[in-house]
Amino acid sequence: MSATTDWRALVAAPDTAAYGPQRIVCLTEEPTEWLYLLGEERRIVGISGYTVRPPRAREEKPKVSAFLSAKIDKIVELQPDCVIGFSDLQADIASQLIKKGIQVTIFNQRSVAEIFSMMYQLAAMVGQEARGLALIQGMQRRLLEIEQAAAGLKRRPRVFFEEWYDPHISAIAWVSELVGIAGGDDCFPELAAKAMGKDRIIADGGEIVRRNPDIIFGSWCGRKFKPDHVRARAGWESVNAVKNDQLFEIKSAEILQPGPAALTDGVEQLHRIIMDWSRHHD
Repeated sequence: MSATTDWRALVAAPDTAAYGPQRIVCLTEEPTEWLYLLGEERRIVGISGYTVRPPRAREEKPKVSAFLSAKIDKIVELQPDCVIGFSDLQADIASQLIKKGIQVTIFNQRSVAEIFSMMYQLAAMVGQEARGLALIQGMQRRLLEIEQAAAGLKRRPRVFFEEWYDPHISAIAWVSELVGIAGGDDCFPELAAKAMGKDRIIADGGEIVRRNPDIIFGSWCGRKFKPDHVRARAGWESVNAVKNDQLFEIKSAEILQPGPAALTDGVEQLHRIIMDWSRHHD
């Protein structure tokens, strides 16, 4: 139940913060990071075990979920007045919690615009609309700066972003968008709009070779990216990225969570590497 149980307390509240949830469980990383950035971490009573941003969250908050599973009884014990999750993949967790009378908000942001929308909505939920909007606009200004800098490239590199290696899975929508903003061209733009990883599988690795990426980014869903693994693939010695040693890891927490990290640290890494590449290919 909400900490605010009497409407008279809302009348007396000095601001709108009292209207929002006071005890929040975050089933994924991005709402946790965003609430900390908003200065509203006091509301968080449970987090995902995969959370690494900010580092202090792991020390301060109990871990109550993975991604496809959650400790339902533990969440119920925490008496949250809102549980925040992500996507249809958490529908089963959401259903179990709803049946126990708990409010659940599931966002399904898959694009850069949808990430900003999610962030704005969550900021408004906790009475931080103005601060949230200011932070969002700062991120948007930086994205525009990056995009403008990349507009001056004489040649844009072809980029293969690999989310998984067996089978090969290419970039989801927001990652593909950020590659474009950073100055590269996604080698598999037709797959980026597919929400589910299984629909972004590239069964024939030879097709990646044929599209000949100049840069390969690996972000293997929590597993360390191994450039030597890529170099050893049969037939890949002819790929520009392999020949020119343009194989880079971006940690999953910094690019594959659809929240603040991807729009800041993630895109900055993409941009820096792409601009470095361009300096050698003018």
